[in-house]
Amino acid sequence: MIKLPNMLMIGSAGRNSGKTELACKLIRKFSRRIDIIGIKVTPVQERDGECPRGGMGCGVCSSLKGNYCITEERDGSPDKDTTRLLSAGAKKVFWLRVLKECLEEGLVALISIIGNKAVSICESNSLRLVVEPGLFFVVREKNSRTIKASCQDVISYADRIILSDKQDFDIEMDDIGFIEKKWFIRWPASAIILAGGRSRRMGKDKSMMLINNKPIIAHIFEQIRPYFSQILISSNNQKKYAFLDADVIPDKVPDQGPLMGILSCLEVSSHNLNFVVACDVPVINHDFIRKMMREAQMYDGVIPVKEKSKYEPLFGIYRKSMITPIRETLKTDSRKIIDACSKCKIKYLEIDDAEWYRNLNTMEEYNKYITLNCK
Repeated sequence: MIKLPNMLMIGSAGRNSGKTELACKLIRKFSRRIDIIGIKVTPVQERDGECPRGGMGCGVCSSLKGNYCITEERDGSPDKDTTRLLSAGAKKVFWLRVLKECLEEGLVALISIIGNKAVSICESNSLRLVVEPGLFFVVREKNSRTIKASCQDVISYADRIILSDKQDFDIEMDDIGFIEKKWFIRWPASAIILAGGRSRRMGKDKSMMLINNKPIIAHIFEQIRPYFSQILISSNNQKKYAFLDADVIPDKVPDQGPLMGILSCLEVSSHNLNFVVACDVPVINHDFIRKMMREAQMYDGVIPVKEKSKYEPLFGIYRKSMITPIRETLKTDSRKIIDACSKCKIKYLEIDDAEWYRNLNTMEEYNKYITLNCK
C-alpha cells in the first residue's frame, strides 16, 4: 500500500453523486494558499471488455494501448470533470486511465510526473485499493441506498461517508484541513484527556512535567486540538488546567480510578464518539486514531492491543453506549476498564508498529524519553 498523506481521495457510492462538485469546492477553498493537483482515475476492466460505466462508444477502454495512459487536461469541454477541476483552481489536472490490475503501476507513473510531494485531490474508488491517502471520502446521494461494486470494495476505508444532493454536502468545509504536509478532518467526536491520577510511580504530577518547555498535557492538547470538536480534561483540580482551552470535568465520585473519570466525561460529552488518552502518552499517532475511528462505526469501543496480549485502554475510542456498562461495573466495586469492556461490543485493534506508543510512568522512562526526543 502506497502512503500519500498529501492526497485527498473522493470516491462515490453511485453515478452522478456529486463527487466532482465536492472536489471543486475543496479546490476553490485550498488553492488560494496551496498548489493543488487534480486527478481523475478511470479504471479499465479489459481493453475490449464491457465498459465499466455501462455505456457504449466513448472509446475510453478501447483506446487504451498499454497498461495505463496519463493525460494532462489543458483545455476542453466545460462539461468534462477534468475541465471543471481546472476551472475551480487546480494548478494542473491529470486523467489516469489504467487497467484495474495495473493501478499501482499507473499511480507510480503519475507520481513520477507530479512528484511525491504534490498536494492532490483525486476522484476514484478503485485507487484506494493501492493507496492510503491522507483522507478518503465516499459521496452518496441522500435518497439513494445503491452502492456500486467499485465502492463496495473500499467503503470500509472511508474516513467519512458524505451525503449529497449533488450541490450541498453534510460536511462543514472548515472541518477539513491541511497541516504538516497531510490532509486531516476534524472528527465529530470529543477527546478526553485523563489527568486525575496520583502519579505514584512518577513521584510527582506527571501531567505537568515538561517536554520541550511545555507541560506534557499541553503537548498532548496541541497534538489533538485540530482533530476534535471538543476536548475534555478529566481532573478534580479545575484551576490547575485553566490555562488550556478545555472543560475540566471532575469525577462524580472521587478515588474510583480512571474508569470513573471516563464515565464522568462520557456523561457530559457533546458527542457519541470519544477518544480517551492518558496524560502520560507523549506521542499521538493520528493515523492510528484514524483507524480506530473507522473501526468504531460497528462497535461500542475500540481498544488497542500491544504485543498481542497487552491491552491499552487509555488510548481508545469509547461510545456513549458504554455509559451503562461502566456504571454497572463500578457498582460491583470493580475499577478495571477491561471489566466494563467485557460487557460491551469491543474491537481489539493490534498496534502494528508499537514503537510510537509509550507511557511515561516513571522518572526513568521520562528521562529516557527526554534524552532521545528533546533538544
